[in-house]
Amino acid sequence: MDDTGEQTLRERAYESFTHHLLSRDVRPGQFISQRRLVELTGLPLGAIREAIPRLEAEGLIKTVPQRGLQVAHIDINLIREAFQFRIFLEKEAVALFTRSASDAAIAKLLKQHRDIAEAAENGGESPELEQHAQQVDWGMHDAFIDALGNSIISNAYRVNSIKMRLINQERFRIAGHVKSVMKEHLAILEAIERRSVEDAVERLTAHIRNARDRALAV
Repeated sequence: MDDTGEQTLRERAYESFTHHLLSRDVRPGQFISQRRLVELTGLPLGAIREAIPRLEAEGLIKTVPQRGLQVAHIDINLIREAFQFRIFLEKEAVALFTRSASDAAIAKLLKQHRDIAEAAENGGESPELEQHAQQVDWGMHDAFIDALGNSIISNAYRVNSIKMRLINQERFRIAGHVKSVMKEHLAILEAIERRSVEDAVERLTAHIRNARDRALAV
């Protein structure tokens, strides 16, 4: 197999592992063998072994002597570090987004959030609405990061986003909190609409800290 084929298999092994992790087929803190990873991903052992250094470097798994591979577990340090990482990156990202985003892009985000807030107010929070709200939630934060146009930052943020999704699954889900989350998001977006960088950064920081505190309180 040529280098391109090996790289493709390695990428597929990485993507498959993260998919199964977020699908909760593999749980935080779980010990898992390479053989089990072969079964889960349907990929050859060589591809799994080549993906492991990347997974270790990104903090998604670690090798424990005499025990094997352990999936990252959710603890207080991980929660604090993941949220701190978000604050550092997203403050600069939202500042740039506030200055440079088109009126149309801002209007689209505002409409998405207002529609969800109205639906939650009128019809209550259904599983379908909560799932949609979660996607819109992540989409807003991703839009801020994408505005930086920096692939190094985007890749680092993507890895942290995997950890954030694990934290959400274990510690804090949007279920039952759609109204409050949308309210916080709308406060950020309305500051962006006014092109008020200071207000947007302040409200974003408060929003992320609120989410962190909810995760730590569980």
